[in-house]
Amino acid sequence: MSLPPGFLDELRTRISLSQVVGRKVTWDMRKSNMAKGDWWAPCPFHQEKSASFHVDDRKGFYYCFGCHAKGDVLTFIKESENTGFMEAVEILAREAGLQMPARDPRAAEKQDHRTQLVEVMEEAVKWFRLQLKTGAAADARAYIAKRGLTEAAIDRWDIGFAPDGWHGLFKAMTQKGVSADLLVAAGLCAKPDDPKREPYDRFRNRIIFPIRDARGRAISLGGRAMSASDPAKYYNGPETDLFDKGRNLYNHAPAREAAGKGLPLIVAEGYMDVIALSEAGFQATVAPLGTAVTEDQLRLMWRISDEPVIALDGDTAGIRAALRVIDLALPLLEAGKGLRFAIMPPGLDPDDLIKQQGAAAMQKVIDTAQPMVSLLWKRETEGKNFDSPERKAALDKTLRAALKRIADPSIRGHYGEEIKRLRWDLFGTSARPFTPRPPRAPWQPGQKGKPFQPVAPMASTKLSLLATPADLVQDSLREAVVLATCIHHPNLIAQFESAIERLDFVGIGHDTLRSLILYHQSAPDLRAILMAEAPHPTEAVLLHPHVRITAAIGADAPDDAAEHCLAEALARLQADRAHRLEIADAEDDVTGVADEGLTWRVSKAAEARHSAARGPQDAKGESVIAPNGIELDRDELNRARSLHDSIDFTRGGRGGKH
Repeated sequence: MSLPPGFLDELRTRISLSQVVGRKVTWDMRKSNMAKGDWWAPCPFHQEKSASFHVDDRKGFYYCFGCHAKGDVLTFIKESENTGFMEAVEILAREAGLQMPARDPRAAEKQDHRTQLVEVMEEAVKWFRLQLKTGAAADARAYIAKRGLTEAAIDRWDIGFAPDGWHGLFKAMTQKGVSADLLVAAGLCAKPDDPKREPYDRFRNRIIFPIRDARGRAISLGGRAMSASDPAKYYNGPETDLFDKGRNLYNHAPAREAAGKGLPLIVAEGYMDVIALSEAGFQATVAPLGTAVTEDQLRLMWRISDEPVIALDGDTAGIRAALRVIDLALPLLEAGKGLRFAIMPPGLDPDDLIKQQGAAAMQKVIDTAQPMVSLLWKRETEGKNFDSPERKAALDKTLRAALKRIADPSIRGHYGEEIKRLRWDLFGTSARPFTPRPPRAPWQPGQKGKPFQPVAPMASTKLSLLATPADLVQDSLREAVVLATCIHHPNLIAQFESAIERLDFVGIGHDTLRSLILYHQSAPDLRAILMAEAPHPTEAVLLHPHVRITAAIGADAPDDAAEHCLAEALARLQADRAHRLEIADAEDDVTGVADEGLTWRVSKAAEARHSAARGPQDAKGESVIAPNGIELDRDELNRARSLHDSIDFTRGGRGGKH
């Protein structure tokens, strides 16, 4: 079976060699450098103890200095799995989520056609470079000199010029024996509407920038217009058998090599920005090709560097482009793969900044690049007023929707913690911060007794109430009830999702367990997943004595009883925390003039707390009988729901002073 052109390139782009090899070897972390994609391990192909097997993840090749085995990801699958070529392709395609293409008997012919197109493109690049030296290119040379490019830089980037004529390139190439069909197929010429007329040049009166793939082959051209009346300032060649603008990057190969030497990968907006940055010493710079960054381009960047820096103009369009990248990247985030954003000073692009203030100023902007979560927060808060509960709730809803797009539960949890911190900073807090006790004076010779020798606690102790502060033990017990109810009755999670997501968990491992429960709530076997991903917190919650004696939340309990128990636990948790916050506020405020507002606030908080704690026996209305014989009241259930829905999540109570 023959594969269509480009399929293997896409397969290698989607699959990381270190990910595949890592299933067969144990990496030597002392010798490996993950940031540079440089991995070492004992060779899987011969018996050895030293780490002589090297994987270059950026270039996609491996080599053993002992047995001299070498190849790419397909070769590794063939040799390690003892498979044929096509079977290795199928294995990787399944892993990458690619569908194997149908049989293509003309694949070899198409590959020959692609080779011909590359040759035509290289000949065209040579012709455009010659035109830059002619009298017709005087204005182009003046513009290039004005941008600060030297003759050496022009040669390095193969910059050329397309004369202002309709058939200059067409006639020059056909005189060399290149067919008109190849010129059209390469995207260099276009066919007119009248079939009797010959094709015409696509690039006219433009400075030409060759676009090369990861192997350094010319696959298309970019052109900068010299006439102000031209409708398109920058123009790329059309998509062809060689060129897919959404799957390539300008300056890909040189940037990959520079990033491999430790330079940060910078993503600029256009050709001139890439050239200016590279000439100023930032050689690991790429740019998308006339479009917004695509998913495939983002994966290409992550193959080059774990944390590319998006350097965008400080104007409205630049900020808008950065926000589009955020929306694209959120579902694709993995541990160790992220983005940072370097926002240029207003009115300046990288080229302008370097010319006006030098490379040091650009380096400062790169060094102060912001993490993606900061830009996400600014997008939702900058220039907005949150002076009402409704506006705060709208902010919470928008942020929760953004965080839900993150597939990795660990990353989503860390984003949630950072968003909570930023929200706390925005709305402020009047609660008294926790002050740890001062450390005990060290033991001195001559003192009675022996010096204290710390002993590391066991894992079971860390997850028990012994590791929980005394004033939070009750909270930890109720949290265990909430989590256990969700595990035994996952059909209730969607109903209480908002309240569970808003709650600040204090028990050891409870926050991690909450994140996993919300992420896998639709899974058919939630408990099995939790035991696989977080066995210690899950066991600690399910085997907790307080949980085991609460019959209303057991696996065999009716949903009505479990629903009531869950609502009541949430309501009591949030009411207690709201009351504690009001008391802390009152302690701060009582140093001033105590007024009726102060006593009213404390009394209302206490009233809410007692209301949540009264229990179902005080309420009247429709009742539900639990398995243990306790009568649960429907009105009390509704009151508990109403209470836990009214309390803000970031502080476990109110959202700040009002």
